[in-house]
Amino acid sequence: MSQKFEEVSDNAITQSGIARVIPCRELDLFDSFKWISLAINDFMNAKTVSLTYGLIFTLLPLSIFFLVAATSWYLVIFPAMVCFMLIGPYLAAGLYDVSWQFEKNHKPSLRHSLKAMSRNAVNEWGFGIMLMILMIFWLRVASIIHALYPSYMEPDFTNLWPFLVLGTVVGVFFTTLVFFLSAFTQPILLERRVDLATAVLTSMNAVWRNKLPMFVWACIIALSVLIGFLTFFVSFLILMPIIGYATWHGYIDTIDIKRERKYE
Repeated sequence: MSQKFEEVSDNAITQSGIARVIPCRELDLFDSFKWISLAINDFMNAKTVSLTYGLIFTLLPLSIFFLVAATSWYLVIFPAMVCFMLIGPYLAAGLYDVSWQFEKNHKPSLRHSLKAMSRNAVNEWGFGIMLMILMIFWLRVASIIHALYPSYMEPDFTNLWPFLVLGTVVGVFFTTLVFFLSAFTQPILLERRVDLATAVLTSMNAVWRNKLPMFVWACIIALSVLIGFLTFFVSFLILMPIIGYATWHGYIDTIDIKRERKYE
């Protein structure tokens, strides 16, 4: 993959007092479509590995759905989501490794991608725990909003709309926060073995410095998730690996390096 070396933009986050911030490049508005194109190419050149990960991402939500349907025990959704938040980053690391191996002109393998999951294990777990805490906090806020709805009121649109608007605003806020925190955190942890604070601050800085291009990328991710739900998760078999590969190419395109990567 060719590397573009443009003038590095000034960091939006300076002197954080927490960790260093790796500079980022300025993106074009529709660079994410290029990432998708590269990701499709990776998928086609590593079908077996890609479909293996895609199958896992498909079976996880399907398992939750059928478990709830079979037991009517809706409380199972919460622990299942917690587990997914913890193992999700590891699964994503395996996908990123596939694209990384292609960049090195190596042949990707499932075994190698699984080994990549432990490359920066401590910070990977920290990242998963951070996402889990945010999810738990969001669920608590959502339950509070639900509790505010008076039980004596009829559940029609006239009565519901203030709560729907409030829930939507809060949901958008949390989704935006998670996107800032996680857009490039995982690939940074995989390749550079930096600490979690450095990876998170670098991701936040990159998103802030490229707000419009990253908004386009966020819309593509949201559309992919929507398609996944509309197809009863079956399309995740293909969409999730492609999104994973595209995220890696986005990271390569966005986060700066001091010198050109030279792979053996």
